[in-house]
Amino acid sequence: MKVGVIGLGSMGMGAALSLVKAGHTVTGCELREAVRAELIAAGGAAVGSPAALPADLDALIVFVVNAAQVEQVLFGAEGCAGQLPQGAVVLCCTTVAPEYARSLATTLAERGLLLLDAPVSGGATAARGGTMTVMASGSAEAFAKADPVLDAIAAKIWRLGDAAGVGSTVKMVNQLLAGVHIATAAEAMALGIRAGADPQTLFDVISTSAGSSWMFQNRVPHILAGDDTPLSAVNIFVKDLGIVLDQARALTFPLPMASAAHQLFLAAAAAGHGARDDSFVIRVWEALAGIELPKPK
Repeated sequence: MKVGVIGLGSMGMGAALSLVKAGHTVTGCELREAVRAELIAAGGAAVGSPAALPADLDALIVFVVNAAQVEQVLFGAEGCAGQLPQGAVVLCCTTVAPEYARSLATTLAERGLLLLDAPVSGGATAARGGTMTVMASGSAEAFAKADPVLDAIAAKIWRLGDAAGVGSTVKMVNQLLAGVHIATAAEAMALGIRAGADPQTLFDVISTSAGSSWMFQNRVPHILAGDDTPLSAVNIFVKDLGIVLDQARALTFPLPMASAAHQLFLAAAAAGHGARDDSFVIRVWEALAGIELPKPK
């Protein structure tokens, strides 16, 4: 298949490389020249603008930050929706509100295009290994067109229904848990450090105990290494937990844990850490309690 990938961040690049390995003809779209060069070296092609993507794509995967960027890359001045052939499928892998996914499906359908509401999970390692989890919903036609792409990028494909919005609803719940788990992992490590526990030993013990979680085991090593290079940034959870809370308000549904976690990510962003790795929400406690975090090794 001829596949375009917009957004070559940690997840988008992994998906693009997995598609190349699977034998697809892949063109990535990314502003950063050095990132484009990585995909080209791996056997793909790359452009700097959505409008420069090939006009005969079978599928387009969108891995951008938010709904506003989805709108820009598809329908903006340099957008590519107008040049996609009839019957092409757009896989929206960006975390967006369910109502936006539904409206996007309608807008694309008016142009003769298919939408698969297909947010993903698994992190950068799973993306590069072609083993992501995809939470997808859409028409039978969209699934049929997207199946070769899904097979290349995912180890687990959840087929959640025939209408856009369901995939984004499930991803929203996942992000509620992920954000709370990261914030709680940071809080627990900060408390242990303040109480005098050795951070590495604390991590080793908790990782084999009932209090552990996937996020604890995945994110705390970033703290121990003193490495705040963003694999997933604080600002992502400012956005994603914001989607969760907006949906909850619309449903008159209380979310005290998600609200508290959102405030912590907001505090980290307000302190200037929004672009750093999300595990460094722990810097909120560093500032409040004066704890000493592990230094870069």
